[in-house]
Order: sequence, then structure tokens, then C-alpha cells
Amino acid sequence: MSNCEEDKKRESYEENVGAEHNGYIQHSELRQAAERSLVRKLDFRLLPTIVIIFIMNYIDRVAVTSARLQGLETDLGLTDIQYATVVAILYASYCPAQIPSNMLLNYVTRPSFYIGTCVVLWGLTSALTGATHNFAGIIACRVFIGLPEAAFYPGSIYLLSRWYTRKELAFRSAILYAGLLMSNAFGSLIAAGILSNMQGKLGIAAWRWLFYIEGAITMFIGFQAMWLLPDYPNNTRWLTPAERRLAQVRLAEDAGEADQDSAEASIFEGFIMAIKDPKVLIFMLMCCSQLLGLSFVNFFPTLTSTLGYSTTVTLLMSAPPWVFASICTLVGAWNAGQGNASSIKQLGGGLVMIGYIISLSTMATGGRYFSLFLMTTGYCGFTLTLVWVSNAIPRPPAKRSVAIGLVNGFGNLGNLMGSYIWQANWGPEYHQSMIIALCALGLASFLSFVVRCMLVRENRRMEREEMDLMHGPGRQRIEEAAELEGITFEEAIKRRKGFRYLY
Repeated sequence: MSNCEEDKKRESYEENVGAEHNGYIQHSELRQAAERSLVRKLDFRLLPTIVIIFIMNYIDRVAVTSARLQGLETDLGLTDIQYATVVAILYASYCPAQIPSNMLLNYVTRPSFYIGTCVVLWGLTSALTGATHNFAGIIACRVFIGLPEAAFYPGSIYLLSRWYTRKELAFRSAILYAGLLMSNAFGSLIAAGILSNMQGKLGIAAWRWLFYIEGAITMFIGFQAMWLLPDYPNNTRWLTPAERRLAQVRLAEDAGEADQDSAEASIFEGFIMAIKDPKVLIFMLMCCSQLLGLSFVNFFPTLTSTLGYSTTVTLLMSAPPWVFASICTLVGAWNAGQGNASSIKQLGGGLVMIGYIISLSTMATGGRYFSLFLMTTGYCGFTLTLVWVSNAIPRPPAKRSVAIGLVNGFGNLGNLMGSYIWQANWGPEYHQSMIIALCALGLASFLSFVVRCMLVRENRRMEREEMDLMHGPGRQRIEEAAELEGITFEEAIKRRKGFRYLY
């Protein structure tokens, strides 16, 4: 069916959205056309915006690793341990700030303005990093860049979960994370261009130009995001009333409950519900172990430099592994959306572990470079972690938003710890670093298996006790979903029976 034909069906749907017979909104061909149109509109506006922001997010965050190759340590008089602290200190503010940020995001009516403002602020802080002249100055910039950055990734996953169904979410989230992986490639290419051509321009060192230019680009993108991003299904300005209602109905159908908090829910209630859920605690430790195992990302140009090439060639060679990882992530996420999420998580974790083993076994240029490709594929599995959290803790939104913040916030402590395991005096082999990373990935795989067993048990319990779940506190949420969709309570119960945790 052509887009033109679908648009005509969508317009017809909007004209008839008030039709009184109950089955219309759920089953008609007009409904299907309207839904495809809505998802297409989101895909063309929401996804490109957050992908571009995410690219700049990581480019700004890891610019310090590229700047290191062109004299940052020498100009600022940093020791090896001070440089590791510069990398790590960002996570000291980034990790704890994610939890209150996501708690706040659930109650902010205009997340587009909130996220856009945070992008502008971290772009400004990134630019100011280029003006630092000592250890204290760059530490201050790294601390303050972590605060606004904390709002973005968990906030974006939460925003996606407010628009896409569970099966749609895996691939869309992977597109978002592919932006992160591509940012490592683009960041290296941009850094190579700036560092090789801007040295001494206007009497300024090339590594300072790197921060000035990348920070200015990020600020520009942040201002654009304020009107490009959507808000929530009930108040997004660039959707029609029928599209906003359809967006709410889609999510209610997906989980059998209205995607909204109860009227009496407080901002701290979601936090209390999240920390009482044992799955959240296991996810937190699992994410931390994963990111410790993948902490090579903050030292990737340094690892590539062990191949023995010049700074420019090293940065250029750093790009292809991330392009490969991005492709693998998108292919893996598409398969995960078809119900193969467990296989993709295991495959991603297995490949990165093989990459480490190859690096531990040889210093030959070919083998070492091939191992870098395998190591980057570890993000294929990690990409699905927050999607898995969103699927395992689908309702209410307040609990889901806090859970995402807790898991990603605590998880990034793995990056903080990882900043200290890639010590220069362990190079160029970095055997000790890789052994620590391998052990962390082994723990993450075990915890992933534990969560999977918990969800399997929950699904079996629901099969035995479905009718009991329709009484008591759960009944009110199902009644809300039924009222929102214009269906009877009995029909809502029938739909609720179809819900199962995805793993």
C-alpha cells in the first residue's frame, strides 16, 4: 500500500474516530493504516533527533581520549593517575544524577524542552573544557558535564517506552544505541580532521579546538531538539487529537493497562516500588558488570595505538570497528524484536569475550585489530539491557522511569571503575585489564540467566493465577484501560490474559 493511500485511510480514520461501535478502534483497516502512519511519523522525527543527540553525547564525553593523543596530558601537566581520574570523575556526577532526573522526567510535561536544555548545557560545558589550563579546571568541567548528560540516555529510553510497544521498542532502542556506536567512529574521524589541521590556529592547540568545535555543534543541536522531540502521547503539539488518542490506546493494548500513573501517586512512590523489586537490583548489578567489561570504550584510541601507527592513522583505524558494531547491533535488535532477545544477548557477550581472549593470546597486528572488532560487538547485547528493563517492569510509568534511571545510573559505575583498570603501565598488552573485563562479563552473563529464570517463573505464575490478578488493586488499572479504549471490562480482561514478560 502506498503512503498516499495510507494517508487517505488515516484521514478517514480521524474523521470516524468517534464511531460508537466498540470494535472499530481496535480492528478496522482504517485503524491499522492510522497506526502505521503514526509510527512512521515518530520514526522520521523522534528517532533521527535522538540519534544525532546521542552521537554528540558520546563524542563530547570521549573527546578527552582523542585529545590525549595530541598533547592534553602534557599541556595540563597530568600524571597517569590524574588522567584516569579525569575520565572517571564524569561518572561520579553522571551516575547518581540519572535517578532524580528520570524521576523528574516522569512529571515534566514538556520533556522536549527538558532534554533540549540539558543538551545545550553539556555542549557549553564541553566547549569550556577547551579553556582549562590545569587539573582542577578540567576536573570541574568533567563533573559538570556529567550532570546534564545524565538526563539523556535513560530519559530517551523512557521517552521511547511512552510511544512504542514492547516489540517495537527493541529495534528503535537499537537505532538509538547505534548512534552511540557510530559516534565512536565519527568522533575518531572528526578528531583526526581537527587534530591534524587545527594545531596552532589563532595560537590555540588543536586539542582545545576539538572541544570548542564539538561543544558548539552540540549546543546548536540542543536548541533544535526543543521543537523536534515529542512530549507525551497526551500533549504532543505536532500530532492531531486522533493521533494522540491512538498513541495512548496502542500502549494500553500492549500491556492491558493504561500507561499512566494513578492520580494519588507521588514522585517518590515510583522510587519505592522500584527498589523493592528484586529484578531491579539484579539488573543494576548486571549492568554495572557489563559496562566494566566494556570499559575499553573509553580507551579505544589508546588500544588502537598499540598497533604502532601515527596519531592520525590510529584515529582513522578506530572508526571501522564501530561501524561494524553498529551494523551488528541493528541486525541483532531486529532479531530480538522477532523473539530472539536471549540469543542476541548471549551472542554479543560471547563475541566480546572471544575478542579479549584473542588479544590476550597475540600481539600480532592482524589478530589484535580483528579482536577490536569482536570487542565492540559486546554492545549488541548491552543495547538490549534497558529495553529488557522496560519490558520486565512495564507499569506503572513512575516505577519504570525510576528503574531505568537506577539501572543505567548504577550500571555506569562500571565505567567509573573501568577508568582505572586500563593503566598505562599495563600496556601495550593490557593483559590484567582484559582479565578483569572477562571476569566482569562472566558475572553479567550469570545475572542475565538469573533474571531470565525469574521472568519465566513470573509468566508461569500468571498462567496459573490470571483470573486472580483481575481483582483487587489490578482491577482499577484494567478499568482505566477499558475506559480509555472504549471497550468493556470483560474485553479488557481478555486482552490482559495475553500479556507476558519478554526475555
